[in-house]
Amino acid sequence: MSSSPDVVVVGAGPAGSAAAYWLARYGHSVAFVEKKAFPREKTCGDGLTPRSIYQLSEMGFDFGAGDFHKVTGLRSYAGDDLMLELAWPEHSIFPNWGGVIRRLDLDGQVATLAEKQGAVLHQRTEASPVLESGRLAGVNLSMNGDRETVTPRVAVIADGSMTRFGRAMGTHRRRDYPMGLAARGYYSSPRSDDSFMESQLDIRDASGDSMPGYGWVFPLGDGTVNVGVGLLSTFRRWKSVNTSDMMAAHVDSAPAYWGLSAETALSKPRGGKLSMALSVGPHAGPNWVLVGDAVGAINPWNGEGIAYAYETGRMAADHVHLALAADDLGLLQRYPQDLQDTYGLYYRMARVFVKAIGYPQVMWTLAHVGLRSRPLMEWVLKVMANLLEPEERHTGERAYRMLERMVSVLPR
Repeated sequence: MSSSPDVVVVGAGPAGSAAAYWLARYGHSVAFVEKKAFPREKTCGDGLTPRSIYQLSEMGFDFGAGDFHKVTGLRSYAGDDLMLELAWPEHSIFPNWGGVIRRLDLDGQVATLAEKQGAVLHQRTEASPVLESGRLAGVNLSMNGDRETVTPRVAVIADGSMTRFGRAMGTHRRRDYPMGLAARGYYSSPRSDDSFMESQLDIRDASGDSMPGYGWVFPLGDGTVNVGVGLLSTFRRWKSVNTSDMMAAHVDSAPAYWGLSAETALSKPRGGKLSMALSVGPHAGPNWVLVGDAVGAINPWNGEGIAYAYETGRMAADHVHLALAADDLGLLQRYPQDLQDTYGLYYRMARVFVKAIGYPQVMWTLAHVGLRSRPLMEWVLKVMANLLEPEERHTGERAYRMLERMVSVLPR
């Protein structure tokens, strides 16, 4: 680089690319760095809810590309006897459709949108902080043995759930917050053009107990599907769970119309841990902010991370822009409060919910009783996908508090 940019964004996944896009659009000089090169594979369900679609639309994403598959709703089932198809709800802000696209394809396309706004992408580049008296004084950039130090005014930390850059700045994850464990693989399937995402709400461990989580099949529209399982740490035996075994059991029990088997597997399962509910902090420092998986923005209700990566990247860009425009980096401290105002109650109640479903009998009851009521499940879909209308929040808050009271009397 001939000169230091206003902002360095560490990571070019959904959160980093969104932050780079909006900051460049606001007129700031932005460098965003990616330690790998696009296209690169990421462990993910590849599903996009209406919240993701909205953010991508705002950035001018081309949904007509052949690698994007549109879906109109969610099909849920529990065991062999209960199944319900629910369309994405009508909403005053978000569209009533979603999609599925491999992160292998998606992330590079969104990074290109940021480049078109003027952000400069550096691939195969490692970033590490330069600290002086505990403060971020610069960023070391290493590529192919070459090393350069830049001194941006602000850094946006978007390097994922491991967030090595963030940990070097003193960030840490709250251990009392839930964590997810997930694995996914790709399979060939005759039903790859299905217009519904699908979730199995009654997954079991080896002893037959229901586990807090779900299995999924997301159609990609190209002859393949993304198949995966997710589990929450509120399950008392979660550390002993083997996600490969969970995947195998899910594949064996999935509806026959998907045609899933060991023979149709196109990849070995890949998995990882998911930080949730804004569990990583502090969310901002004197001249840096955390976004996406690095701040633990994943939604505990459903394990969705991409939408919240785009949203927190954009939200952080707004605050960085205002701080730079006012020449007052103290304004960055408004970002953590914005996160709490936007997600605080919702994520707090999600933590209560995932604690409740950590009890096998609660998870079984919710899955088997809930799927017998379409109106109830339509409301549950709106809550879990965070698609309540503003005027519905009061109803949601009352339901959340009722859930909180219920959990308080469960055995410990």
